[in-house]
Amino acid sequence: MDERPSQALRGKPDSSMRIALELVRDGKAQACVSAGNTGALMALSRFVLKTLPGIDRPAMVAAIPTQAGYCQLLDLGANVDCSAENLYQFAVMGSVAAQALGIHRPRVALLNIGTEDIKGNQQVKLAATLLQNARGLNYVGFVEGDGLYRGEADVVVCDGFVGNILLKSSEGLATMIGERIEKLFKGGALSRVAGAMAMPLLKRLQADLAPARHNGASFLGLQGIVIKSHGSAGVQGFQSAIQRALIEIQENLPQRLHGRLEDLLP
Repeated sequence: MDERPSQALRGKPDSSMRIALELVRDGKAQACVSAGNTGALMALSRFVLKTLPGIDRPAMVAAIPTQAGYCQLLDLGANVDCSAENLYQFAVMGSVAAQALGIHRPRVALLNIGTEDIKGNQQVKLAATLLQNARGLNYVGFVEGDGLYRGEADVVVCDGFVGNILLKSSEGLATMIGERIEKLFKGGALSRVAGAMAMPLLKRLQADLAPARHNGASFLGLQGIVIKSHGSAGVQGFQSAIQRALIEIQENLPQRLHGRLEDLLP
């Protein structure tokens, strides 16, 4: 897991990860699901499968639970440094992916430190200008972290550095809150009685917010379907990752993306 992507690319032509990707390239498999080294998976995916025309870099996207349902967040760590053009491409791909998941006109937003036009770094401001002038995209402006969880957008775009921190923080917070609530209801006799009454609802909430249920980030922008699972994923986590792969196979997402990119990319 600590090897550099270049080592996997040049020194391990027979690794299981590369063989899996070659099976997808050759049409012998419809998707690759891997819990291996993220950097190696991205490097090998780009080398073996290639990116779709018009896409400079693939982006990792996953569903994040919100008050209104789910939000597609990208990038989640594949691209730490991004240009405005990269963020624009991520927005286009995220919008098409959300449509494939059943959202008719996805609201697309840029994650920022404020909703005012003057906020944010240069890349985010330039990306906002590109998105404001884009035809066929339902761009709704900037969104802050709390707005993401309120469900103010269906697709939220950021660079991989910010996205990965947000994702890991969200998972850690959900786990911590669940454990604290469980501990409170075991504190005394009255707490245990209240806990027994509330536990079915709490278990449902805990299951709905469990990181394993939302495991599986898709590499958008490739000429094939690749899903990255957490390295620590258990049975339920792998089931979620495989389920995401099945949805993208059924929707033929790479081909769908290819068909829309010509219309949406400048």
